[in-house]
Amino acid sequence: MTARTYAAHAKPLWQRALLTREFAIITLLVVVYLYSRSEVPAFDGPLTIYYLLLDAAAILLIALPMTMIIITGEIDLSVASTVALSSVLVGDLHQHGMSIPMAGLVAILAGVVCGAFNGFLVAYVGLPSLAVTIGTLALYRGIAVGTLGTKAVTDFPEKWTDLAKQHIGDSSYPVIVIPFVVLAILFALLLHFTSFGRGVYDIGLNSEAAHFTGVNVARTKFILFVLSGAVSAFAGIYITLRYGSARGDNATGLELQVIAAVLLGGVSIFGGRGALHGVIAGVLLIGVISSALRLEDVTVNVINIIIGLLLVLSVMSTSFLSLATRASAGMKKRSSKSSDARQQLASAHHEGKN
Repeated sequence: MTARTYAAHAKPLWQRALLTREFAIITLLVVVYLYSRSEVPAFDGPLTIYYLLLDAAAILLIALPMTMIIITGEIDLSVASTVALSSVLVGDLHQHGMSIPMAGLVAILAGVVCGAFNGFLVAYVGLPSLAVTIGTLALYRGIAVGTLGTKAVTDFPEKWTDLAKQHIGDSSYPVIVIPFVVLAILFALLLHFTSFGRGVYDIGLNSEAAHFTGVNVARTKFILFVLSGAVSAFAGIYITLRYGSARGDNATGLELQVIAAVLLGGVSIFGGRGALHGVIAGVLLIGVISSALRLEDVTVNVINIIIGLLLVLSVMSTSFLSLATRASAGMKKRSSKSSDARQQLASAHHEGKN
């Protein structure tokens, strides 16, 4: 029995690790952070990182399943509406006498149902995820707003609202970092170190080919949408307790922030490419830039313009790099053919002399 062999990589390990989009985003994050600490007044204060992470926590959480969904070539635009529905459920159930843990559990189960509904329509019915999640975006938001109307539930126990904003010991990090780190590790293991994760990339590259290589395409997509619903519901509980308010319009526009961060982190909108560490760096980069600009008294509208331009440039750079890579491969192929032709001509000329 012969041992199985693998083709050698065309590039050494250090190039494959460092010359990547993800490493570029991490490097940019470090540069912007260090510059902000030295040049932006009060950025190096003890509360800057604390509030930065509090603000970015919901995006960081939802970006984990969103990364995997986009890698498959799909998208979930209903995440913010699921957040709002979860928030409303926690508030309404607590208002009617249910404890926060039980209300939170019901909210997460509702998020699972929302994700399963999306996943069923996309994976098993075969509808495009863009159309499905635009529809459920309106559906889940409508249910959330219809449940509470224009009212807001604000009478939450202080021990729970304080927990959502609590520091880890004497550090500058909020407690929400702990569940995020746990989920990030689990999602990273799932995506990068399991056959399920390899199937996610295969689906994004070519779903038909993935099916013929043994990947259960429908089941994989269904699971990802369920995970998206569950994590979005958890983010909804966090947002509710952090602000002490359950409203039907909570998290409006959050889905666009999540998708922007995922794309900035190096995930291809066409699927098949991306990594979680790049996405996390992308979320934190947006957070650092936003915090630094706010401390410089830059208005929210200007900050949104700057973040939007950064996203456009990042998407453009991906396209340019892809074109450059294909052009380089084409030039090498033409050069190889030209070299072969010259060798054949020289050989024929030599034989003619003989």
